[in-house]
Amino acid sequence: MYHITATNMTARNFISTALSGLAIIALLTGCGASAHESDASKKAEEAAPAPTETFLLKKDKFSTTLRIPGELIAFQQVDLYAKVTSFVKELKVDIGSEVSEGQLLMVLEAPELSSQMLAAESRLKSQEAIYAASNAGYNRLVETSKTPGTVSQNDLDMAQARKSSDLANLEAARAGYKEISTVKGYLEIRAPFSGIITARNVNPGAYVGPAGKGSEFPLLTLQQQKKLRLAVSVPEAYTGYLKQDDEISFSVRSQPSEVYKARVKRMAGALDLRLRSERIEMDVLNEDKTLLPGTVAEVSIPLTAKDSSFVVPKTALVNSSEGLFVIKVVNGKAQRVTVKKGRDINDQSEVFGELQLNDKLITKGSEEIKEGQEVR
Repeated sequence: MYHITATNMTARNFISTALSGLAIIALLTGCGASAHESDASKKAEEAAPAPTETFLLKKDKFSTTLRIPGELIAFQQVDLYAKVTSFVKELKVDIGSEVSEGQLLMVLEAPELSSQMLAAESRLKSQEAIYAASNAGYNRLVETSKTPGTVSQNDLDMAQARKSSDLANLEAARAGYKEISTVKGYLEIRAPFSGIITARNVNPGAYVGPAGKGSEFPLLTLQQQKKLRLAVSVPEAYTGYLKQDDEISFSVRSQPSEVYKARVKRMAGALDLRLRSERIEMDVLNEDKTLLPGTVAEVSIPLTAKDSSFVVPKTALVNSSEGLFVIKVVNGKAQRVTVKKGRDINDQSEVFGELQLNDKLITKGSEEIKEGQEVR
């Protein structure tokens, strides 16, 4: 009885051990299958394209501000020189003198010119007397010739010719006298317009003339400062955004807390061949003369587009050896579109190319995204 029972127990233990082994094998098999499925899923995920951030293309009126240096210059400025060889006799102004139009600034002296003036005056009086005599003689002959046979026609013609010759000499004497008088007038230097004397390069007694020694520098420099010109050279890329009467603002270092306003008054209408820029001028009222000619100003010019244009994030632009482009998503595939870049503001750029409103573009473009690549 005991032997039979032990055998039964041995059989039961064997069966139990066998069942446990089968369960472990089944568990291991299941784990292996699960791990295989996980690896396959991971590989499938790696093979699929990664999600890409996109945006819809929109239009906007791009408004930026161009900051460039400008120069304040006198509205009018002239350097005054001596037109005749002479000496400075009297100097009536100095640096900083405020003068009016037509005011006498300097008197020059030329002794030889005075002698020429006296000679011209004597010639003129002499010719006037000669002409008066020949004219009177001709008139008497004309009256006498009214009586037939008293004066021959030849005498009358000779008297008329003498009169005409003396008249021509008189006109020449008058022209010579006028010329000397005009030259003598150059000995007085007068202000061509109202302004301020900003430079004086001579003293009384100095030798001056139109050429040679004494003509290296101007006698005086006159500037009109109550009204100034603000001159700016605008680069070619921005000339299309400016028009007449546009308002600009500027500041100067001497008045850092002040912001001045001015309007565009004159546009060159052509580009400077050296700088490839257009000269723009604004008028600046300066009644209190706080702004000085020659001052460098920092000019702020608003550049507002006339029409709306496409605007994209800077990250969407890809600059490669093939050119500048953005990447458009069409039917789930990447398509490169060549563009031209306009202005930048903050993190956005203005672009021009074969684009349409609401095109789907990739926000962060990259050369690694090839033409025709699938995009998710």
